[in-house]
Amino acid sequence: MLRRITAVAGALVMAVGLCSCTMTEIPEREVVHNTEVPPKMLFLGDSIAAGYGLEGYTLTDNYNCPDSYANILKERYNAELPDDCGHVMVNKAVSGYTSGDLIEQIQSGALDSDLSDSDAVIVSIGGNDLLDIMLGLFNSLGIDDTGSFDTAQFDIFSAASMFMSMDGDVDNALEQFDDNIKVISDELSERTEGTVYIQTLYDPLEYFSSFSMVTDFSAKKIGRLNTMIKDNSPRGYKVIDVAADFKGKAAELTRIADYDIHPNEAGHKVIAEDVDAALRATGFSYTTIEQGEKQLTADGKKAIAAGCGGGAAAVIAAVTVTVLMIRKRRRASDS
Repeated sequence: MLRRITAVAGALVMAVGLCSCTMTEIPEREVVHNTEVPPKMLFLGDSIAAGYGLEGYTLTDNYNCPDSYANILKERYNAELPDDCGHVMVNKAVSGYTSGDLIEQIQSGALDSDLSDSDAVIVSIGGNDLLDIMLGLFNSLGIDDTGSFDTAQFDIFSAASMFMSMDGDVDNALEQFDDNIKVISDELSERTEGTVYIQTLYDPLEYFSSFSMVTDFSAKKIGRLNTMIKDNSPRGYKVIDVAADFKGKAAELTRIADYDIHPNEAGHKVIAEDVDAALRATGFSYTTIEQGEKQLTADGKKAIAAGCGGGAAAVIAAVTVTVLMIRKRRRASDS
């Protein structure tokens, strides 16, 4: 009998212990960490963002030209952000893209995955909408890659006629760009909760200072494009004013002396600083999951109070009966 009572008591003790173990949990909580730079950033647009002309650049790979502003910032943020966050840079810019091409790329859905979890989306667009038209005029005027032309053979009246005929083409391109920048903004806003930034377009044609007809025309048209970028920003993006930092520095920050409108290594460093400043002015955050100390669940607490609590009372009763039985046996032995 004593053995049976002891066994029952032991089983009840184990049951209480088992009940307590299965009714516990290790709680988790989300912890938000603030950071100055984005954990994930996405670059879109044209050859400027792709890093065209830099060492290591290819048409199919935007990641092996370390001097591009996208890759400069990638390395900087990789070193800055802590290990529990990490940094991701995706560059889907395509050399030669116009604003219309960018719209098609966005609407195709090919960017949806990257857009959905990007903290910052940085866009360079507009150069191919305008500059190809203007450079075509240069060829017609006989301007060479140093900005010189044969004054003896130059016909100012023919040049003026060319500008007048091209003026309509450029204005049409600008009107289309104004429509397109609205669509780009709206399409990106639908696909990302990250902050969108659009860069202004610098004027590489200011280099041809000996031909004021060109530089005045270029300044006017590119200035109008940049006004469109700024005026449309309330639709949902921030402006990075690259043009302001390039003004008067086309010779040192671009390859225009070689008849190439793209920024050189020095130009990319300037753009990197402009983008970095805009990102830090915004500020970002990331979330980690942290575990707390083991504790009873709500169901566990109820079980202890009801079922498991009753079991504990039974254990106490069983132990009491056992003690009384032992005492009774001892008295019988004494008598």
